[in-house]
Amino acid sequence: MTNQNNAIRFYSGHNIPVELHKVRIVQKLYLKPIDERKAAMEEAGFNTFLLNTKEVFLDMLTDSGTNAMSDNQVASMLQADDAYAGSQSFYRMEAALRDVFGKHYVLPVHQGRAAENIISQVFIKKGDVIPMNYHFTTTKEHMELNGGKVLEIYADDALQIKSDKPFKGNIDIEKLKAVFTEYGKDRVAFVRMEASTNLIGGQPFSMQNMRDVKKICDENGTMMVLDASLIGENAWFIKQREEEFKNAEIKDILLEMCSYSDLIYFSSRKVSSTRGGGIVTNSKDLYLKMRDLLVLFEGFLTYGGMSVREIEAMAVGINETCDETVISQSPSFIAYAVNQLDDVGIPVITPPGALGCHIDAKGFLSHVPQQEYPAGALASALFIISGIRGMERGSISSVRDENGNDILADVELLRLAFPRRVFTLSQTMFVVDRVKWLYDNRNLVGGLEWVEEPALLRFFMGRLKAKTDWPEKLVAKFKQDFGDSL
Repeated sequence: MTNQNNAIRFYSGHNIPVELHKVRIVQKLYLKPIDERKAAMEEAGFNTFLLNTKEVFLDMLTDSGTNAMSDNQVASMLQADDAYAGSQSFYRMEAALRDVFGKHYVLPVHQGRAAENIISQVFIKKGDVIPMNYHFTTTKEHMELNGGKVLEIYADDALQIKSDKPFKGNIDIEKLKAVFTEYGKDRVAFVRMEASTNLIGGQPFSMQNMRDVKKICDENGTMMVLDASLIGENAWFIKQREEEFKNAEIKDILLEMCSYSDLIYFSSRKVSSTRGGGIVTNSKDLYLKMRDLLVLFEGFLTYGGMSVREIEAMAVGINETCDETVISQSPSFIAYAVNQLDDVGIPVITPPGALGCHIDAKGFLSHVPQQEYPAGALASALFIISGIRGMERGSISSVRDENGNDILADVELLRLAFPRRVFTLSQTMFVVDRVKWLYDNRNLVGGLEWVEEPALLRFFMGRLKAKTDWPEKLVAKFKQDFGDSL
């Protein structure tokens, strides 16, 4: 057994995540006093997206574009070929994608939602349905704008908060069969699998489930599309939780996953720790259908809206996705945080998944009605008492129906993202400590209401306010326990 595998096993055996890297460049952080944090939250309209980073201590909003790049990635940027067309940087990235994903045709885009736009415009027509293991916010918007309807056909236990099911991101096979029976294969644009399900706790799917889905797609002549933004972590969970793959190499797991997909798109901001994204396929026909829109919306075929320096770093980062010491880091720290909170009765999504530690806001703030956005209130309260910026993944991230009523989310989650190789163990322990304090004082937290509500993707730019004076009461209790300086 190699030293790196010994280190990974040390985590699983002793419940202590090990940083499998050393820190060589640092960024200074500031923990502002609580009165300043409260003022910043009010100025941001109780929307953590609108906080200024100078007010933030630990930024756990997302792992998108916030992962730490490796020394090899940074070094690769110095060889970038600044050419509008035919850049050698692109061909190095293309070679890496072909090697890791096993797909020949590559279309670069500036980020994942650009890929969603192109795929939706090309392959979805009005009246189509798109079955999937769960939607993502921008994915659903693009598909609906092009006339499609998202069908979430997850297993019945996927939304259970506390569970020992290893693959809550699986598609329910019987439900998928029923979709084709009800709508007919001509109305199914494609089947989408997301690795791993962002909005329900970063839960992975199994390889066997992917095989079963692919079989049904082939029987109906339907394309299978993979959102591979967290494919490395999903492969890691397959290795850890699926008996068949316990001795498999990550690269081989990735190649098999990709082999079942007719088309793969990804956000490089997640999968390879750089900005950018891409679409890959082995079908020349599919490639040609998307190619012209890439030039129209993104840029030329060999840069796709990215700088060549980002392209160079992506090439290295894609290869690093095959490295267990890279892809195990985020899940290891997430598992530590989840287990620490679960052990004291704080409601968190289990088993631990990818992307972040997901706190069940409905269970945490059971006294706050869902119509008053408990996940948003919890995100605001945690920032006020700690300087930790998380992300609301609940009804604020949902939409209204045609009558203007909230479509309440299936789950109300506060997501605390763990970007790769960014946070230390002591910082993670600080997060756990502050969440525990807030849980002990949870009855002080109240609900939110809208002040400014955009029509589309309201969670990005919308502004809310506290329905009562609960922020003042929370601050007073915090000062009583910790003093004014924290």
